[in-house]
Amino acid sequence: MEIGKLCDALVDWLKEKVEEAGARGAVFGLSGGIDSAVVGVLCKKAFNENCLGLILPCYSNPRDEEDAVKVAEKFKIPYKKIVLNSVFDEFITILDKSDNKMIVANIKPRLRMITLYYYAALNNYLVVGTGNKSELTVGYFTKYGDGGVDLLPLGNLVKKQVRDLALYLEIPREIIEKAPTAGLWEGQTDEGEMGLTYEELDEYILTGIARPEIEEKIKSMNRKSEHKRRLPLKPPF
Repeated sequence: MEIGKLCDALVDWLKEKVEEAGARGAVFGLSGGIDSAVVGVLCKKAFNENCLGLILPCYSNPRDEEDAVKVAEKFKIPYKKIVLNSVFDEFITILDKSDNKMIVANIKPRLRMITLYYYAALNNYLVVGTGNKSELTVGYFTKYGDGGVDLLPLGNLVKKQVRDLALYLEIPREIIEKAPTAGLWEGQTDEGEMGLTYEELDEYILTGIARPEIEEKIKSMNRKSEHKRRLPLKPPF
C-alpha cells in the first residue's frame, strides 16, 4: 500500500476501533523511540486533543525523555511526564531479591502499563501500543507490560515499514536513526538483546529468506514466545 494511503488507513482504523469501544480517544507511551513517535502522530491525527502521550521515565536515559518531548512539541501532542523511579524502588524492596537483570527490568514496562491504564480509565481512552510485527514475531516485548494494550496500529508492519512511515510523517531524523532500545538498562539495545538485526528479521518475515542459523533462531524465538501472543489458555473441557 502506498505510504500516504497506509497512514490514512491507520488513522481511520484507530478512529473506528475507539468509536466501537465507546471511548473518546487514546493514551500511549512516548518513549523517545521511533515506534512511539509514529504511534503518537497517528493518534494525534485521529483524535486531535483527545489523545495523551505519557512520558514514563524509570531510571531511563535522559536523551529518551528529550526525544519524547521533541516529538510531542513538534506535533502538538498533549503529554504528561510521570517519573516512576520511587515506585520502582519501593516495589522491589518488598520482593525476594533476584540477580536476574531481566526479571527486575521487566517491572518497568509493567509499571508503565498500570499507569497507561489509569489514565485510560480517567479519560475514557483506549491504550494504544507501539509494538511492530518484527518484535511481535519473536516475542520481543514484555507480557502484560508493553504488550498490555488495547490496539496495535503497527502490529502488521515490520521495522523497515515503520521507518518508511516515520519518514513520511516527518519524525525528527535523529529519532529515526538512533539505535532502537526498550530502555531497560543503560546501553541496552533491541538488536543486542535479540541477537539479530532488524534487517535480518524483516527480510525473513517478508520473504522467508535468511541464513540457516538466523532462520532457526527466529523460528525458535517464535515458538518459545507463542504464549505471549495469545489469550490465556483454558482447558478443553
